[in-house]
Amino acid sequence: MTDSHLASVREYYARVDAGDIPGLLALFDDRAAYARPGYPVLHGTDALSAFYRETRVIAEGTHALIDMVAAGGHVAVQGRFNGRLKDGSASEVRFADFFRFNERGLIQRRDTYFFRAAV
Repeated sequence: MTDSHLASVREYYARVDAGDIPGLLALFDDRAAYARPGYPVLHGTDALSAFYRETRVIAEGTHALIDMVAAGGHVAVQGRFNGRLKDGSASEVRFADFFRFNERGLIQRRDTYFFRAAV
């Protein structure tokens, strides 16, 4: 499943960048969890939908994937995001994402980390 997991992760970023919310939600298990700094953990596709449609501060942009590693039902990604926030400001940030897949090949959990000074 490693190749299909890698393909799903690539598809996820392509759909996010295209603003295809129904398409990206189809990649997640209905009970998926998403943890992201500064937000409570999102549980389920309804919460994910609300995040992408209303809460997400990003207006538009693209993800460049620098490195991906897959093992078992897990994929780790290192990348860079370049875009514009809803307040009009530019955003460029390095990130790391960790995806866990269920037995049906759907994303069960995603954890995001940003490369910024925090401590």
